[in-house]
Amino acid sequence: MATETHAKLLLQKQLKELYRNAVEGFSAGLVDENNIFEWKVTIIGPVDTIYEGGVFDVVMTFPPNYPNSPPEVRFTSEMWHPNVYTDGRVCISILHAPGDDPHGYEKASERWLPVHTVTTIILSVISMLSSPNVESPANVDAAIEWRERRHAFRKKVARIVRRSQEML
Repeated sequence: MATETHAKLLLQKQLKELYRNAVEGFSAGLVDENNIFEWKVTIIGPVDTIYEGGVFDVVMTFPPNYPNSPPEVRFTSEMWHPNVYTDGRVCISILHAPGDDPHGYEKASERWLPVHTVTTIILSVISMLSSPNVESPANVDAAIEWRERRHAFRKKVARIVRRSQEML
């Protein structure tokens, strides 16, 4: 129970900090005021990327032992990206359980560390939009299209960006 209390206090502190000092590129708040463990984040597609101008919703679900374990980060807006599963879950190294990678792809230092905050996580997701890792894709079809049919990939993303703007 002590770890859950610690997680609540830390998340409340991070939320207050984001309200006080907004970070360019996204905004965050709670899905439900009574649940500090579930956040809704709106990401603005980064400038000079094919996602520019898009408005994408993400839900972050934090475990009771946060920050010892990473949150799950999932796009609830439509997303086409090699590092986003078809169900919207984001697959980047810093969201993988701490310690050594059982598959040997990632160093322990690239995986989850308790020093990460909501801000560093979301900035990593925004960075992922700019530069996908197609060597270890979550969405194999998107990775193949990115590598072999870049024009088709760009057209699909342009449609998603347009639809995201129409939802406003």
